[in-house]
Amino acid sequence: MSVESVSAQGFARASRAVLDRVTGSEPVQEAVTRAAGLIADCVRADGVIQAFGTGHSQALVLELAGRAGGLVPTNRLSMADLVIYGGDAPGVLDDPLLERKPGIAERLYELAAPHPADLFVIISNSGVNNVIVEMALHAKERGHRILAITSLAHTRTVPAGHVSGRKLADIADVVLDNAAPTGDALLELPGGGAVCALSTLTGVMLVQMTVAETAALLIGAGERPPVYVSANVPGGFEGNLGLERHYGGRLRRPAS
Repeated sequence: MSVESVSAQGFARASRAVLDRVTGSEPVQEAVTRAAGLIADCVRADGVIQAFGTGHSQALVLELAGRAGGLVPTNRLSMADLVIYGGDAPGVLDDPLLERKPGIAERLYELAAPHPADLFVIISNSGVNNVIVEMALHAKERGHRILAITSLAHTRTVPAGHVSGRKLADIADVVLDNAAPTGDALLELPGGGAVCALSTLTGVMLVQMTVAETAALLIGAGERPPVYVSANVPGGFEGNLGLERHYGGRLRRPAS
């Protein structure tokens, strides 16, 4: 890209072009339909969607779990669960290599105490960090279906970080490709490097397309999708609590 492309409008044009490819692609729509099928099956079985990501992938976990207009049976799993629910000292989260250590995903899984019908949605741009692959393998071995949101361009160009040699995309039942470039940044800088990450923007689109398709599947079967209303509209908070009670305390809503 030319240096002139490094601008607000340059990013707007380049990111819109990628979004157009994502939303207009038949393979992507097919993957979204299959992903929605996994979620609809989970909802019908009284399962919970267990969403997990680290780093900036947590933005998409928040997009999926516990937000207005989103599905009620969702949980946000995070490294902070080691402290919030596991009793570890807060300083454990200061370790920059925490997500590369073995055994962490197993602890997070046990703290979540998922039911057999629960679906795991695992989000990672690279799809290679140890805790991401470990979580996918651990959940898969226990019979859970796996939906991955990742960058196939990135994951195909970097080595595996897990001892198994596998990557998130290798383990998932359905993969949603966020179409982000290797390294995530979209606009090339003069002299090397790049600026303006893309994966959150395209990832949000994929999440909401999948939620919409899930709702369509449930409505088409004569079922009402269990969705949150904003707590900031009259009756929203109370109505949401009523929907959550159906899941008998299985939904965790940490304050941060």
